Amino acid sequence: MALHSDSRPDPDELLENLQREAQQAARGRLRVYFGANAGVGKTYAMLSAAQRAHQAGTEVLAGVVETHGRSETAELLQGLPRLAQRELPYRGRTLNEFDLDAALARKPAVLLVDELAHSNVEGSRHPKRWQDVRELLDAGIDVWTTLNVQHLESLNGVVGAITGIRVHETVPDTVLDSADEVVLVDVTPDELLQRLQAGKVYLPQQAERAAENFFRKGNLIALREMALRRTAEHVEDDVRSYRIEQSITPAWNTDGAILACVGPQEGAEQTVRTAARLAGQLNVRWHAAYVETPRLQRLDAAERDRILAVLQLASDLGAQTAVLTGPDVPATLVAQAQALNCATLIVGRRAEGARRPWPWQVGMTQRLATLAPALDVMEVGHTPSTRRIAQTLRRTGDEEADSSLPPGWRRYAWAVAWSLLATALATPLHGYFELANIVMLFLLGVVLVAMRHGRGPAALSAVLNVLTFDLFFVPPRFSFAVSDVQYFFTFAVMLAVGLLIGQLTAGLRFQARIAASREQRAQSLFELTRDLSAALMASQVVELGRAATERNFGGQAVVLPTDARDQLVLPDPAPEGFDVSVADWCLRNAQPAGLATTTLAAHSWHYVPLKAPMRVRGVLALQPAQPRWLLIPEQAKQLDTLARQIAIALERVHYVEVAQGAVVEMESERLRNALLAAISHDVRTPLTSLIGLAETLRDTDPPLPAHQASAATAMVAQSRELNTLVNNLLEMARLQSGAVHLRMDWQSMEEVVGSAIRAAAPALAGRGVQAQIPADLPLAEFDAVLIERVLVNLLENAAKYGAPPITVQAHAEPEALVLSVRDHGPGLPAALAGDAALLFEKFTRGQAESATPGVGLGLAICKAIADAHQGSIEARNAPGGGAEFTLRLPRRPSPPALNEPPPWPA
Repeated sequence: MALHSDSRPDPDELLENLQREAQQAARGRLRVYFGANAGVGKTYAMLSAAQRAHQAGTEVLAGVVETHGRSETAELLQGLPRLAQRELPYRGRTLNEFDLDAALARKPAVLLVDELAHSNVEGSRHPKRWQDVRELLDAGIDVWTTLNVQHLESLNGVVGAITGIRVHETVPDTVLDSADEVVLVDVTPDELLQRLQAGKVYLPQQAERAAENFFRKGNLIALREMALRRTAEHVEDDVRSYRIEQSITPAWNTDGAILACVGPQEGAEQTVRTAARLAGQLNVRWHAAYVETPRLQRLDAAERDRILAVLQLASDLGAQTAVLTGPDVPATLVAQAQALNCATLIVGRRAEGARRPWPWQVGMTQRLATLAPALDVMEVGHTPSTRRIAQTLRRTGDEEADSSLPPGWRRYAWAVAWSLLATALATPLHGYFELANIVMLFLLGVVLVAMRHGRGPAALSAVLNVLTFDLFFVPPRFSFAVSDVQYFFTFAVMLAVGLLIGQLTAGLRFQARIAASREQRAQSLFELTRDLSAALMASQVVELGRAATERNFGGQAVVLPTDARDQLVLPDPAPEGFDVSVADWCLRNAQPAGLATTTLAAHSWHYVPLKAPMRVRGVLALQPAQPRWLLIPEQAKQLDTLARQIAIALERVHYVEVAQGAVVEMESERLRNALLAAISHDVRTPLTSLIGLAETLRDTDPPLPAHQASAATAMVAQSRELNTLVNNLLEMARLQSGAVHLRMDWQSMEEVVGSAIRAAAPALAGRGVQAQIPADLPLAEFDAVLIERVLVNLLENAAKYGAPPITVQAHAEPEALVLSVRDHGPGLPAALAGDAALLFEKFTRGQAESATPGVGLGLAICKAIADAHQGSIEARNAPGGGAEFTLRLPRRPSPPALNEPPPWPA
């Protein structure tokens, strides 16, 4: 995070805002009328605003508005131009849907699209209405819409647990988050219940059921609370964006957010726990931050681990943590609080007996209050605790400190050595140069010490240089006595300049190291993103992800993608210490595990799920060179970003492969259908002639001899088999090409069954068929020719693979007409008994090699015809033996005219 000492805006934030504004200028604005429940008046409020805009001269178009029979709402539609709805067939009915293409063609200034969570009818361009709205916004059309809180995806489970009713139509939270305006439409639960009883929400029958289930007062109160909170979150984002755009530095106490200031002293966990408890009581967000200065960077490894453990505790308690860098702790904390819009800072009180600052120094609390007088500063008492924070990491004996500085005594030894070296170099120059020039050599030594060893050694070097300069070069030499009083001024200036140069050089060195570290992380992410964008195979993504992770964290890394069965593709050979069971747990639970986590922390590897937008695509396993890096918030965020980039790349490659496979399958299907159609047409004419000639030869007069008559009969039978095969090929080609138009009419199932039995007589070869059709079976609406074809194929299938008796049964259900064909043979093939749906695939047979003729198209044709009727067909092993095929056709009540007796006498 960039820290600024003045009120100037951050250039990166300004550039990002300019880019966002450029994108939004070409995009429509989304206004959401948001409410806790149906009946609060969202549509009424939207139409009222639309009427005002229409009267003001704005082009307003009502795309789709659901009045639900409310007269007050319907009156507000008068005078507004309305978009004609699109008619779509759905399960034998015609439904009216929003016409997206017509709306895009008209392109009004404001378009009203009610019920954002609505699911579109099959056949629409998008399955959800919010996807239609997104396309309208991309086209530059402003959209006004309505949404209830229970339709938000993140709250779906919570609403279901409270109300006991699961809402199936949901909208991603990002849709509401990206809305330009959110208008809360709110009424009290008592008022809403009164409106429900008055019939202003639902019709009387629906209102009675709603009052007993969803519209209970407790449910309404809970939904109202969620709606208010969700709206407040959106407004909070708007406030934060406005403060960034206007470069407003002081924090606005709008939500009472808390910033816990973690210090290096013992007892910092008490500060974190107090902040967590206070945030829970106030129900506000909270953050925890630790400022690392050049002095604190030189803490030993145990002290740094303790600080990181405190930050980990804060993260576990729900805080957003950060490790900040800066030379001035109070100023850095104030800048962080202002950036996060935190109104309260919580700091720990210095423990009794701890080292106190110099008398002239001001304490942390006073400095925070001085730098930000508008912020509330709370000081937490130091409470001794017998409980130690659990160490998340196991420290190895050869683990080195994270700092590039050597241990303290070595750094000060080098400071002494540099002073002696400067004295040795200046001694031969004493007779040739003025003392003022020799002083420059000593100041150079202070700069070199500050650059390499930090502030403390630089200060020591400055003092030693003054002493050695006095001892060896100021007369009288080799004595600390001073012959001229003006040398005291020289010593004072020399000491002050040395200390100042040392402090500035050490500070610049510290800032340079921090900037280099940030640049390295950003460069690593840039290189990984660039390389992954060119990857075309999952193996390339795996290798690039592994290499990038090892560059950032050292040690070993393994990227484990998932296969088609959602199983991890394990490395061969597996690295030492890698545990497959932990990686599988990480995949199934979509949570980190292993090192530096609270799950299976004893393992030496850290496992991170590769979460893509659609699903978890694998696991990233890491054994870092320095395990403590995983506790640093910035490093943890870096690892999470790496994992997210790898997951997105794996998902992109997966869908590229799916798209390529779909294209190949579509082209193969098209070529196959074209080939089948060509073959069937070219073979059908000579085959018809062949059947006629064979029948003529068989029935010739005088009769043929017995052996010739038998051959002629066989020719007729085989010709008919071939004719059936060609007809199936032609029928399947027609069905797959979409050239079949259903001739729906009200039919008697008894007549269709009888016609099918007669048509299948040659294949039945004298086998009896028992038709059990109730006399009162109602008429059904279907294509009689195609349904007859289904029955013929099922009867022929029963004759080929089953055994008599063959039964055909039919009965009516409230929403379906059920027709079943059963034989009493061996049943379904054992190879397909576990997945009977495979029987209805093209060119699928029960046995690959069989003496029974056929190519496996009959059942595929049955399924295609059933799908064309919006019905279904399934197969199962019938109780008592044999196979049973069941066809379900959707039905609706027959028109009254068909049920009336004929006008003439019977």
